[in-house]
Amino acid sequence: MPEITRFLGIVIAMYYNDHAPPHFYARYGAAKVEIDIQTLSVLAGKLPPRALGLVIEWASQHQVELMADWELARQQKGLNQIEPLE
Repeated sequence: MPEITRFLGIVIAMYYNDHAPPHFYARYGAAKVEIDIQTLSVLAGKLPPRALGLVIEWASQHQVELMADWELARQQKGLNQIEPLE
């Protein structure tokens, strides 16, 4: 699973040619969550509340870039790195 960014112990990644709706994965320790890019809602999994809040904050700032990476992943092309949460 190609990594897009990492910050504060959180890893953000996307699978190539994954199923709809457009989404990404966030991992924090052993916890993992799948987030819809357009609605920023949790599709599956669970993260600790603070980590989930940071992921949603980051994703809200990078929705356009996440959608661009989603399209690249659907085409089996290399993904662009996205700036981490500061």
